[in-house]
Amino acid sequence: MDEKPKNWWQRLTGGLKRTSASLGTALTDLVSKRKLDAAMVEDIEEVLIRADLGVGTAGRVAEALGQGRYDKAISSDEVKAVLAAEVEKILLPVAKPLVLSAAKPFVLLVIGVNGSGKTTTIGKLAAKFAIEGRQVMLAAGDTFRAAAIEQLKIWGTRTGAKVIAGEQGADPAGLVFDAVTAAKAQAADVLIVDTAGRLQNRAELMDELQKVVRVIKKVDASAPHAVLLVLDATVGQNALSQVEVFLKTAGVTGLVMTKLDGTARGGILVAIAERFALPIHFIGVGEGVDDLAPFSAKDFAKAIAGIET
Repeated sequence: MDEKPKNWWQRLTGGLKRTSASLGTALTDLVSKRKLDAAMVEDIEEVLIRADLGVGTAGRVAEALGQGRYDKAISSDEVKAVLAAEVEKILLPVAKPLVLSAAKPFVLLVIGVNGSGKTTTIGKLAAKFAIEGRQVMLAAGDTFRAAAIEQLKIWGTRTGAKVIAGEQGADPAGLVFDAVTAAKAQAADVLIVDTAGRLQNRAELMDELQKVVRVIKKVDASAPHAVLLVLDATVGQNALSQVEVFLKTAGVTGLVMTKLDGTARGGILVAIAERFALPIHFIGVGEGVDDLAPFSAKDFAKAIAGIET
C-alpha cells in the first residue's frame, strides 16, 4: 500500500538533491564555524536568497532561527528543521489539487514558454485522467511547431485520447474553436488544449493567446475552466516574470513546476508561492508518466531542506 508514495518520495528527494545539497553544504559550512549571532543570521539569509527561495522566505527563516538561539552553537540539522518548517508554512496554503468541476467538457488550457515541458505535462495529465475513467480529448493548439503536433498525437495514441490537430501553420484560434465544439458534440469529459510556447516578452504571441481564450469563450462562456501555467524550474528567477505576464494575459488559475530533477534552483517554487499565492497543482521530477505528482507542501519542504524521512 505504501510502496508507491515511498518511490515518489525517493524520486522527489532525488530530484531536489542538487537544491538541498547546495543549500545544505552552504548552511553546514556557516554553522560549524561559530555560534549564532546577528552576522551569521544575515549570512544564512544570503545563502537562502542565492538558492532562489526569495527575500521574504529568507527573512522568515532567518528570523525563526534567531529566536532564543543567539550565542549558542547551532547544528545544521536544527537549521534544516527550521527551514523545512518555514517553507512548509508558505507552501501549505497553495498546495491544492486540481479539481475538475462538473462542466462537460472541462476545458483545461495549458500555457507556458517553449521548452518548459508543456506538451509532456499534457500527456501525463491525459494519462492520469484516462486512468480515472474519463474520456479525454487533446487539442494541438501549438500549430507553430510540427514537432509539438506530432508529440501530442503520440500521447493521444498512448493514452487513448482523441486528438484534434491541423497542419503546421494553421490558425490556432480556429483549431481550438473546432476542438471545443467537437468535445461538446462528443460529450468528452476533459479537453486539454496545448498552446504555442510563448516568450512572455513577445506581444504578438501573447495577443494570440488572448485570442484563443476569447474563442474558447464563444463556444462555452464558462471556459476555460482551468488555465495551467507550466514552469521550468531550471530557469530560476525568470520564472517569476513568466508568472507575472501570463497571469495578466491568460488568467492563470494554477501552476505545474517541471524539471525539478535538473536544477539546483528548486527554491524558486517557494519564491513564486510567496509572491503570487497561486495554487500549485503538480510537480514533475522526470520524464515518466509517474514523475508528475500532486504537490505536497510537507514533502517538498523536507526534500528541499535535505531532511530524510
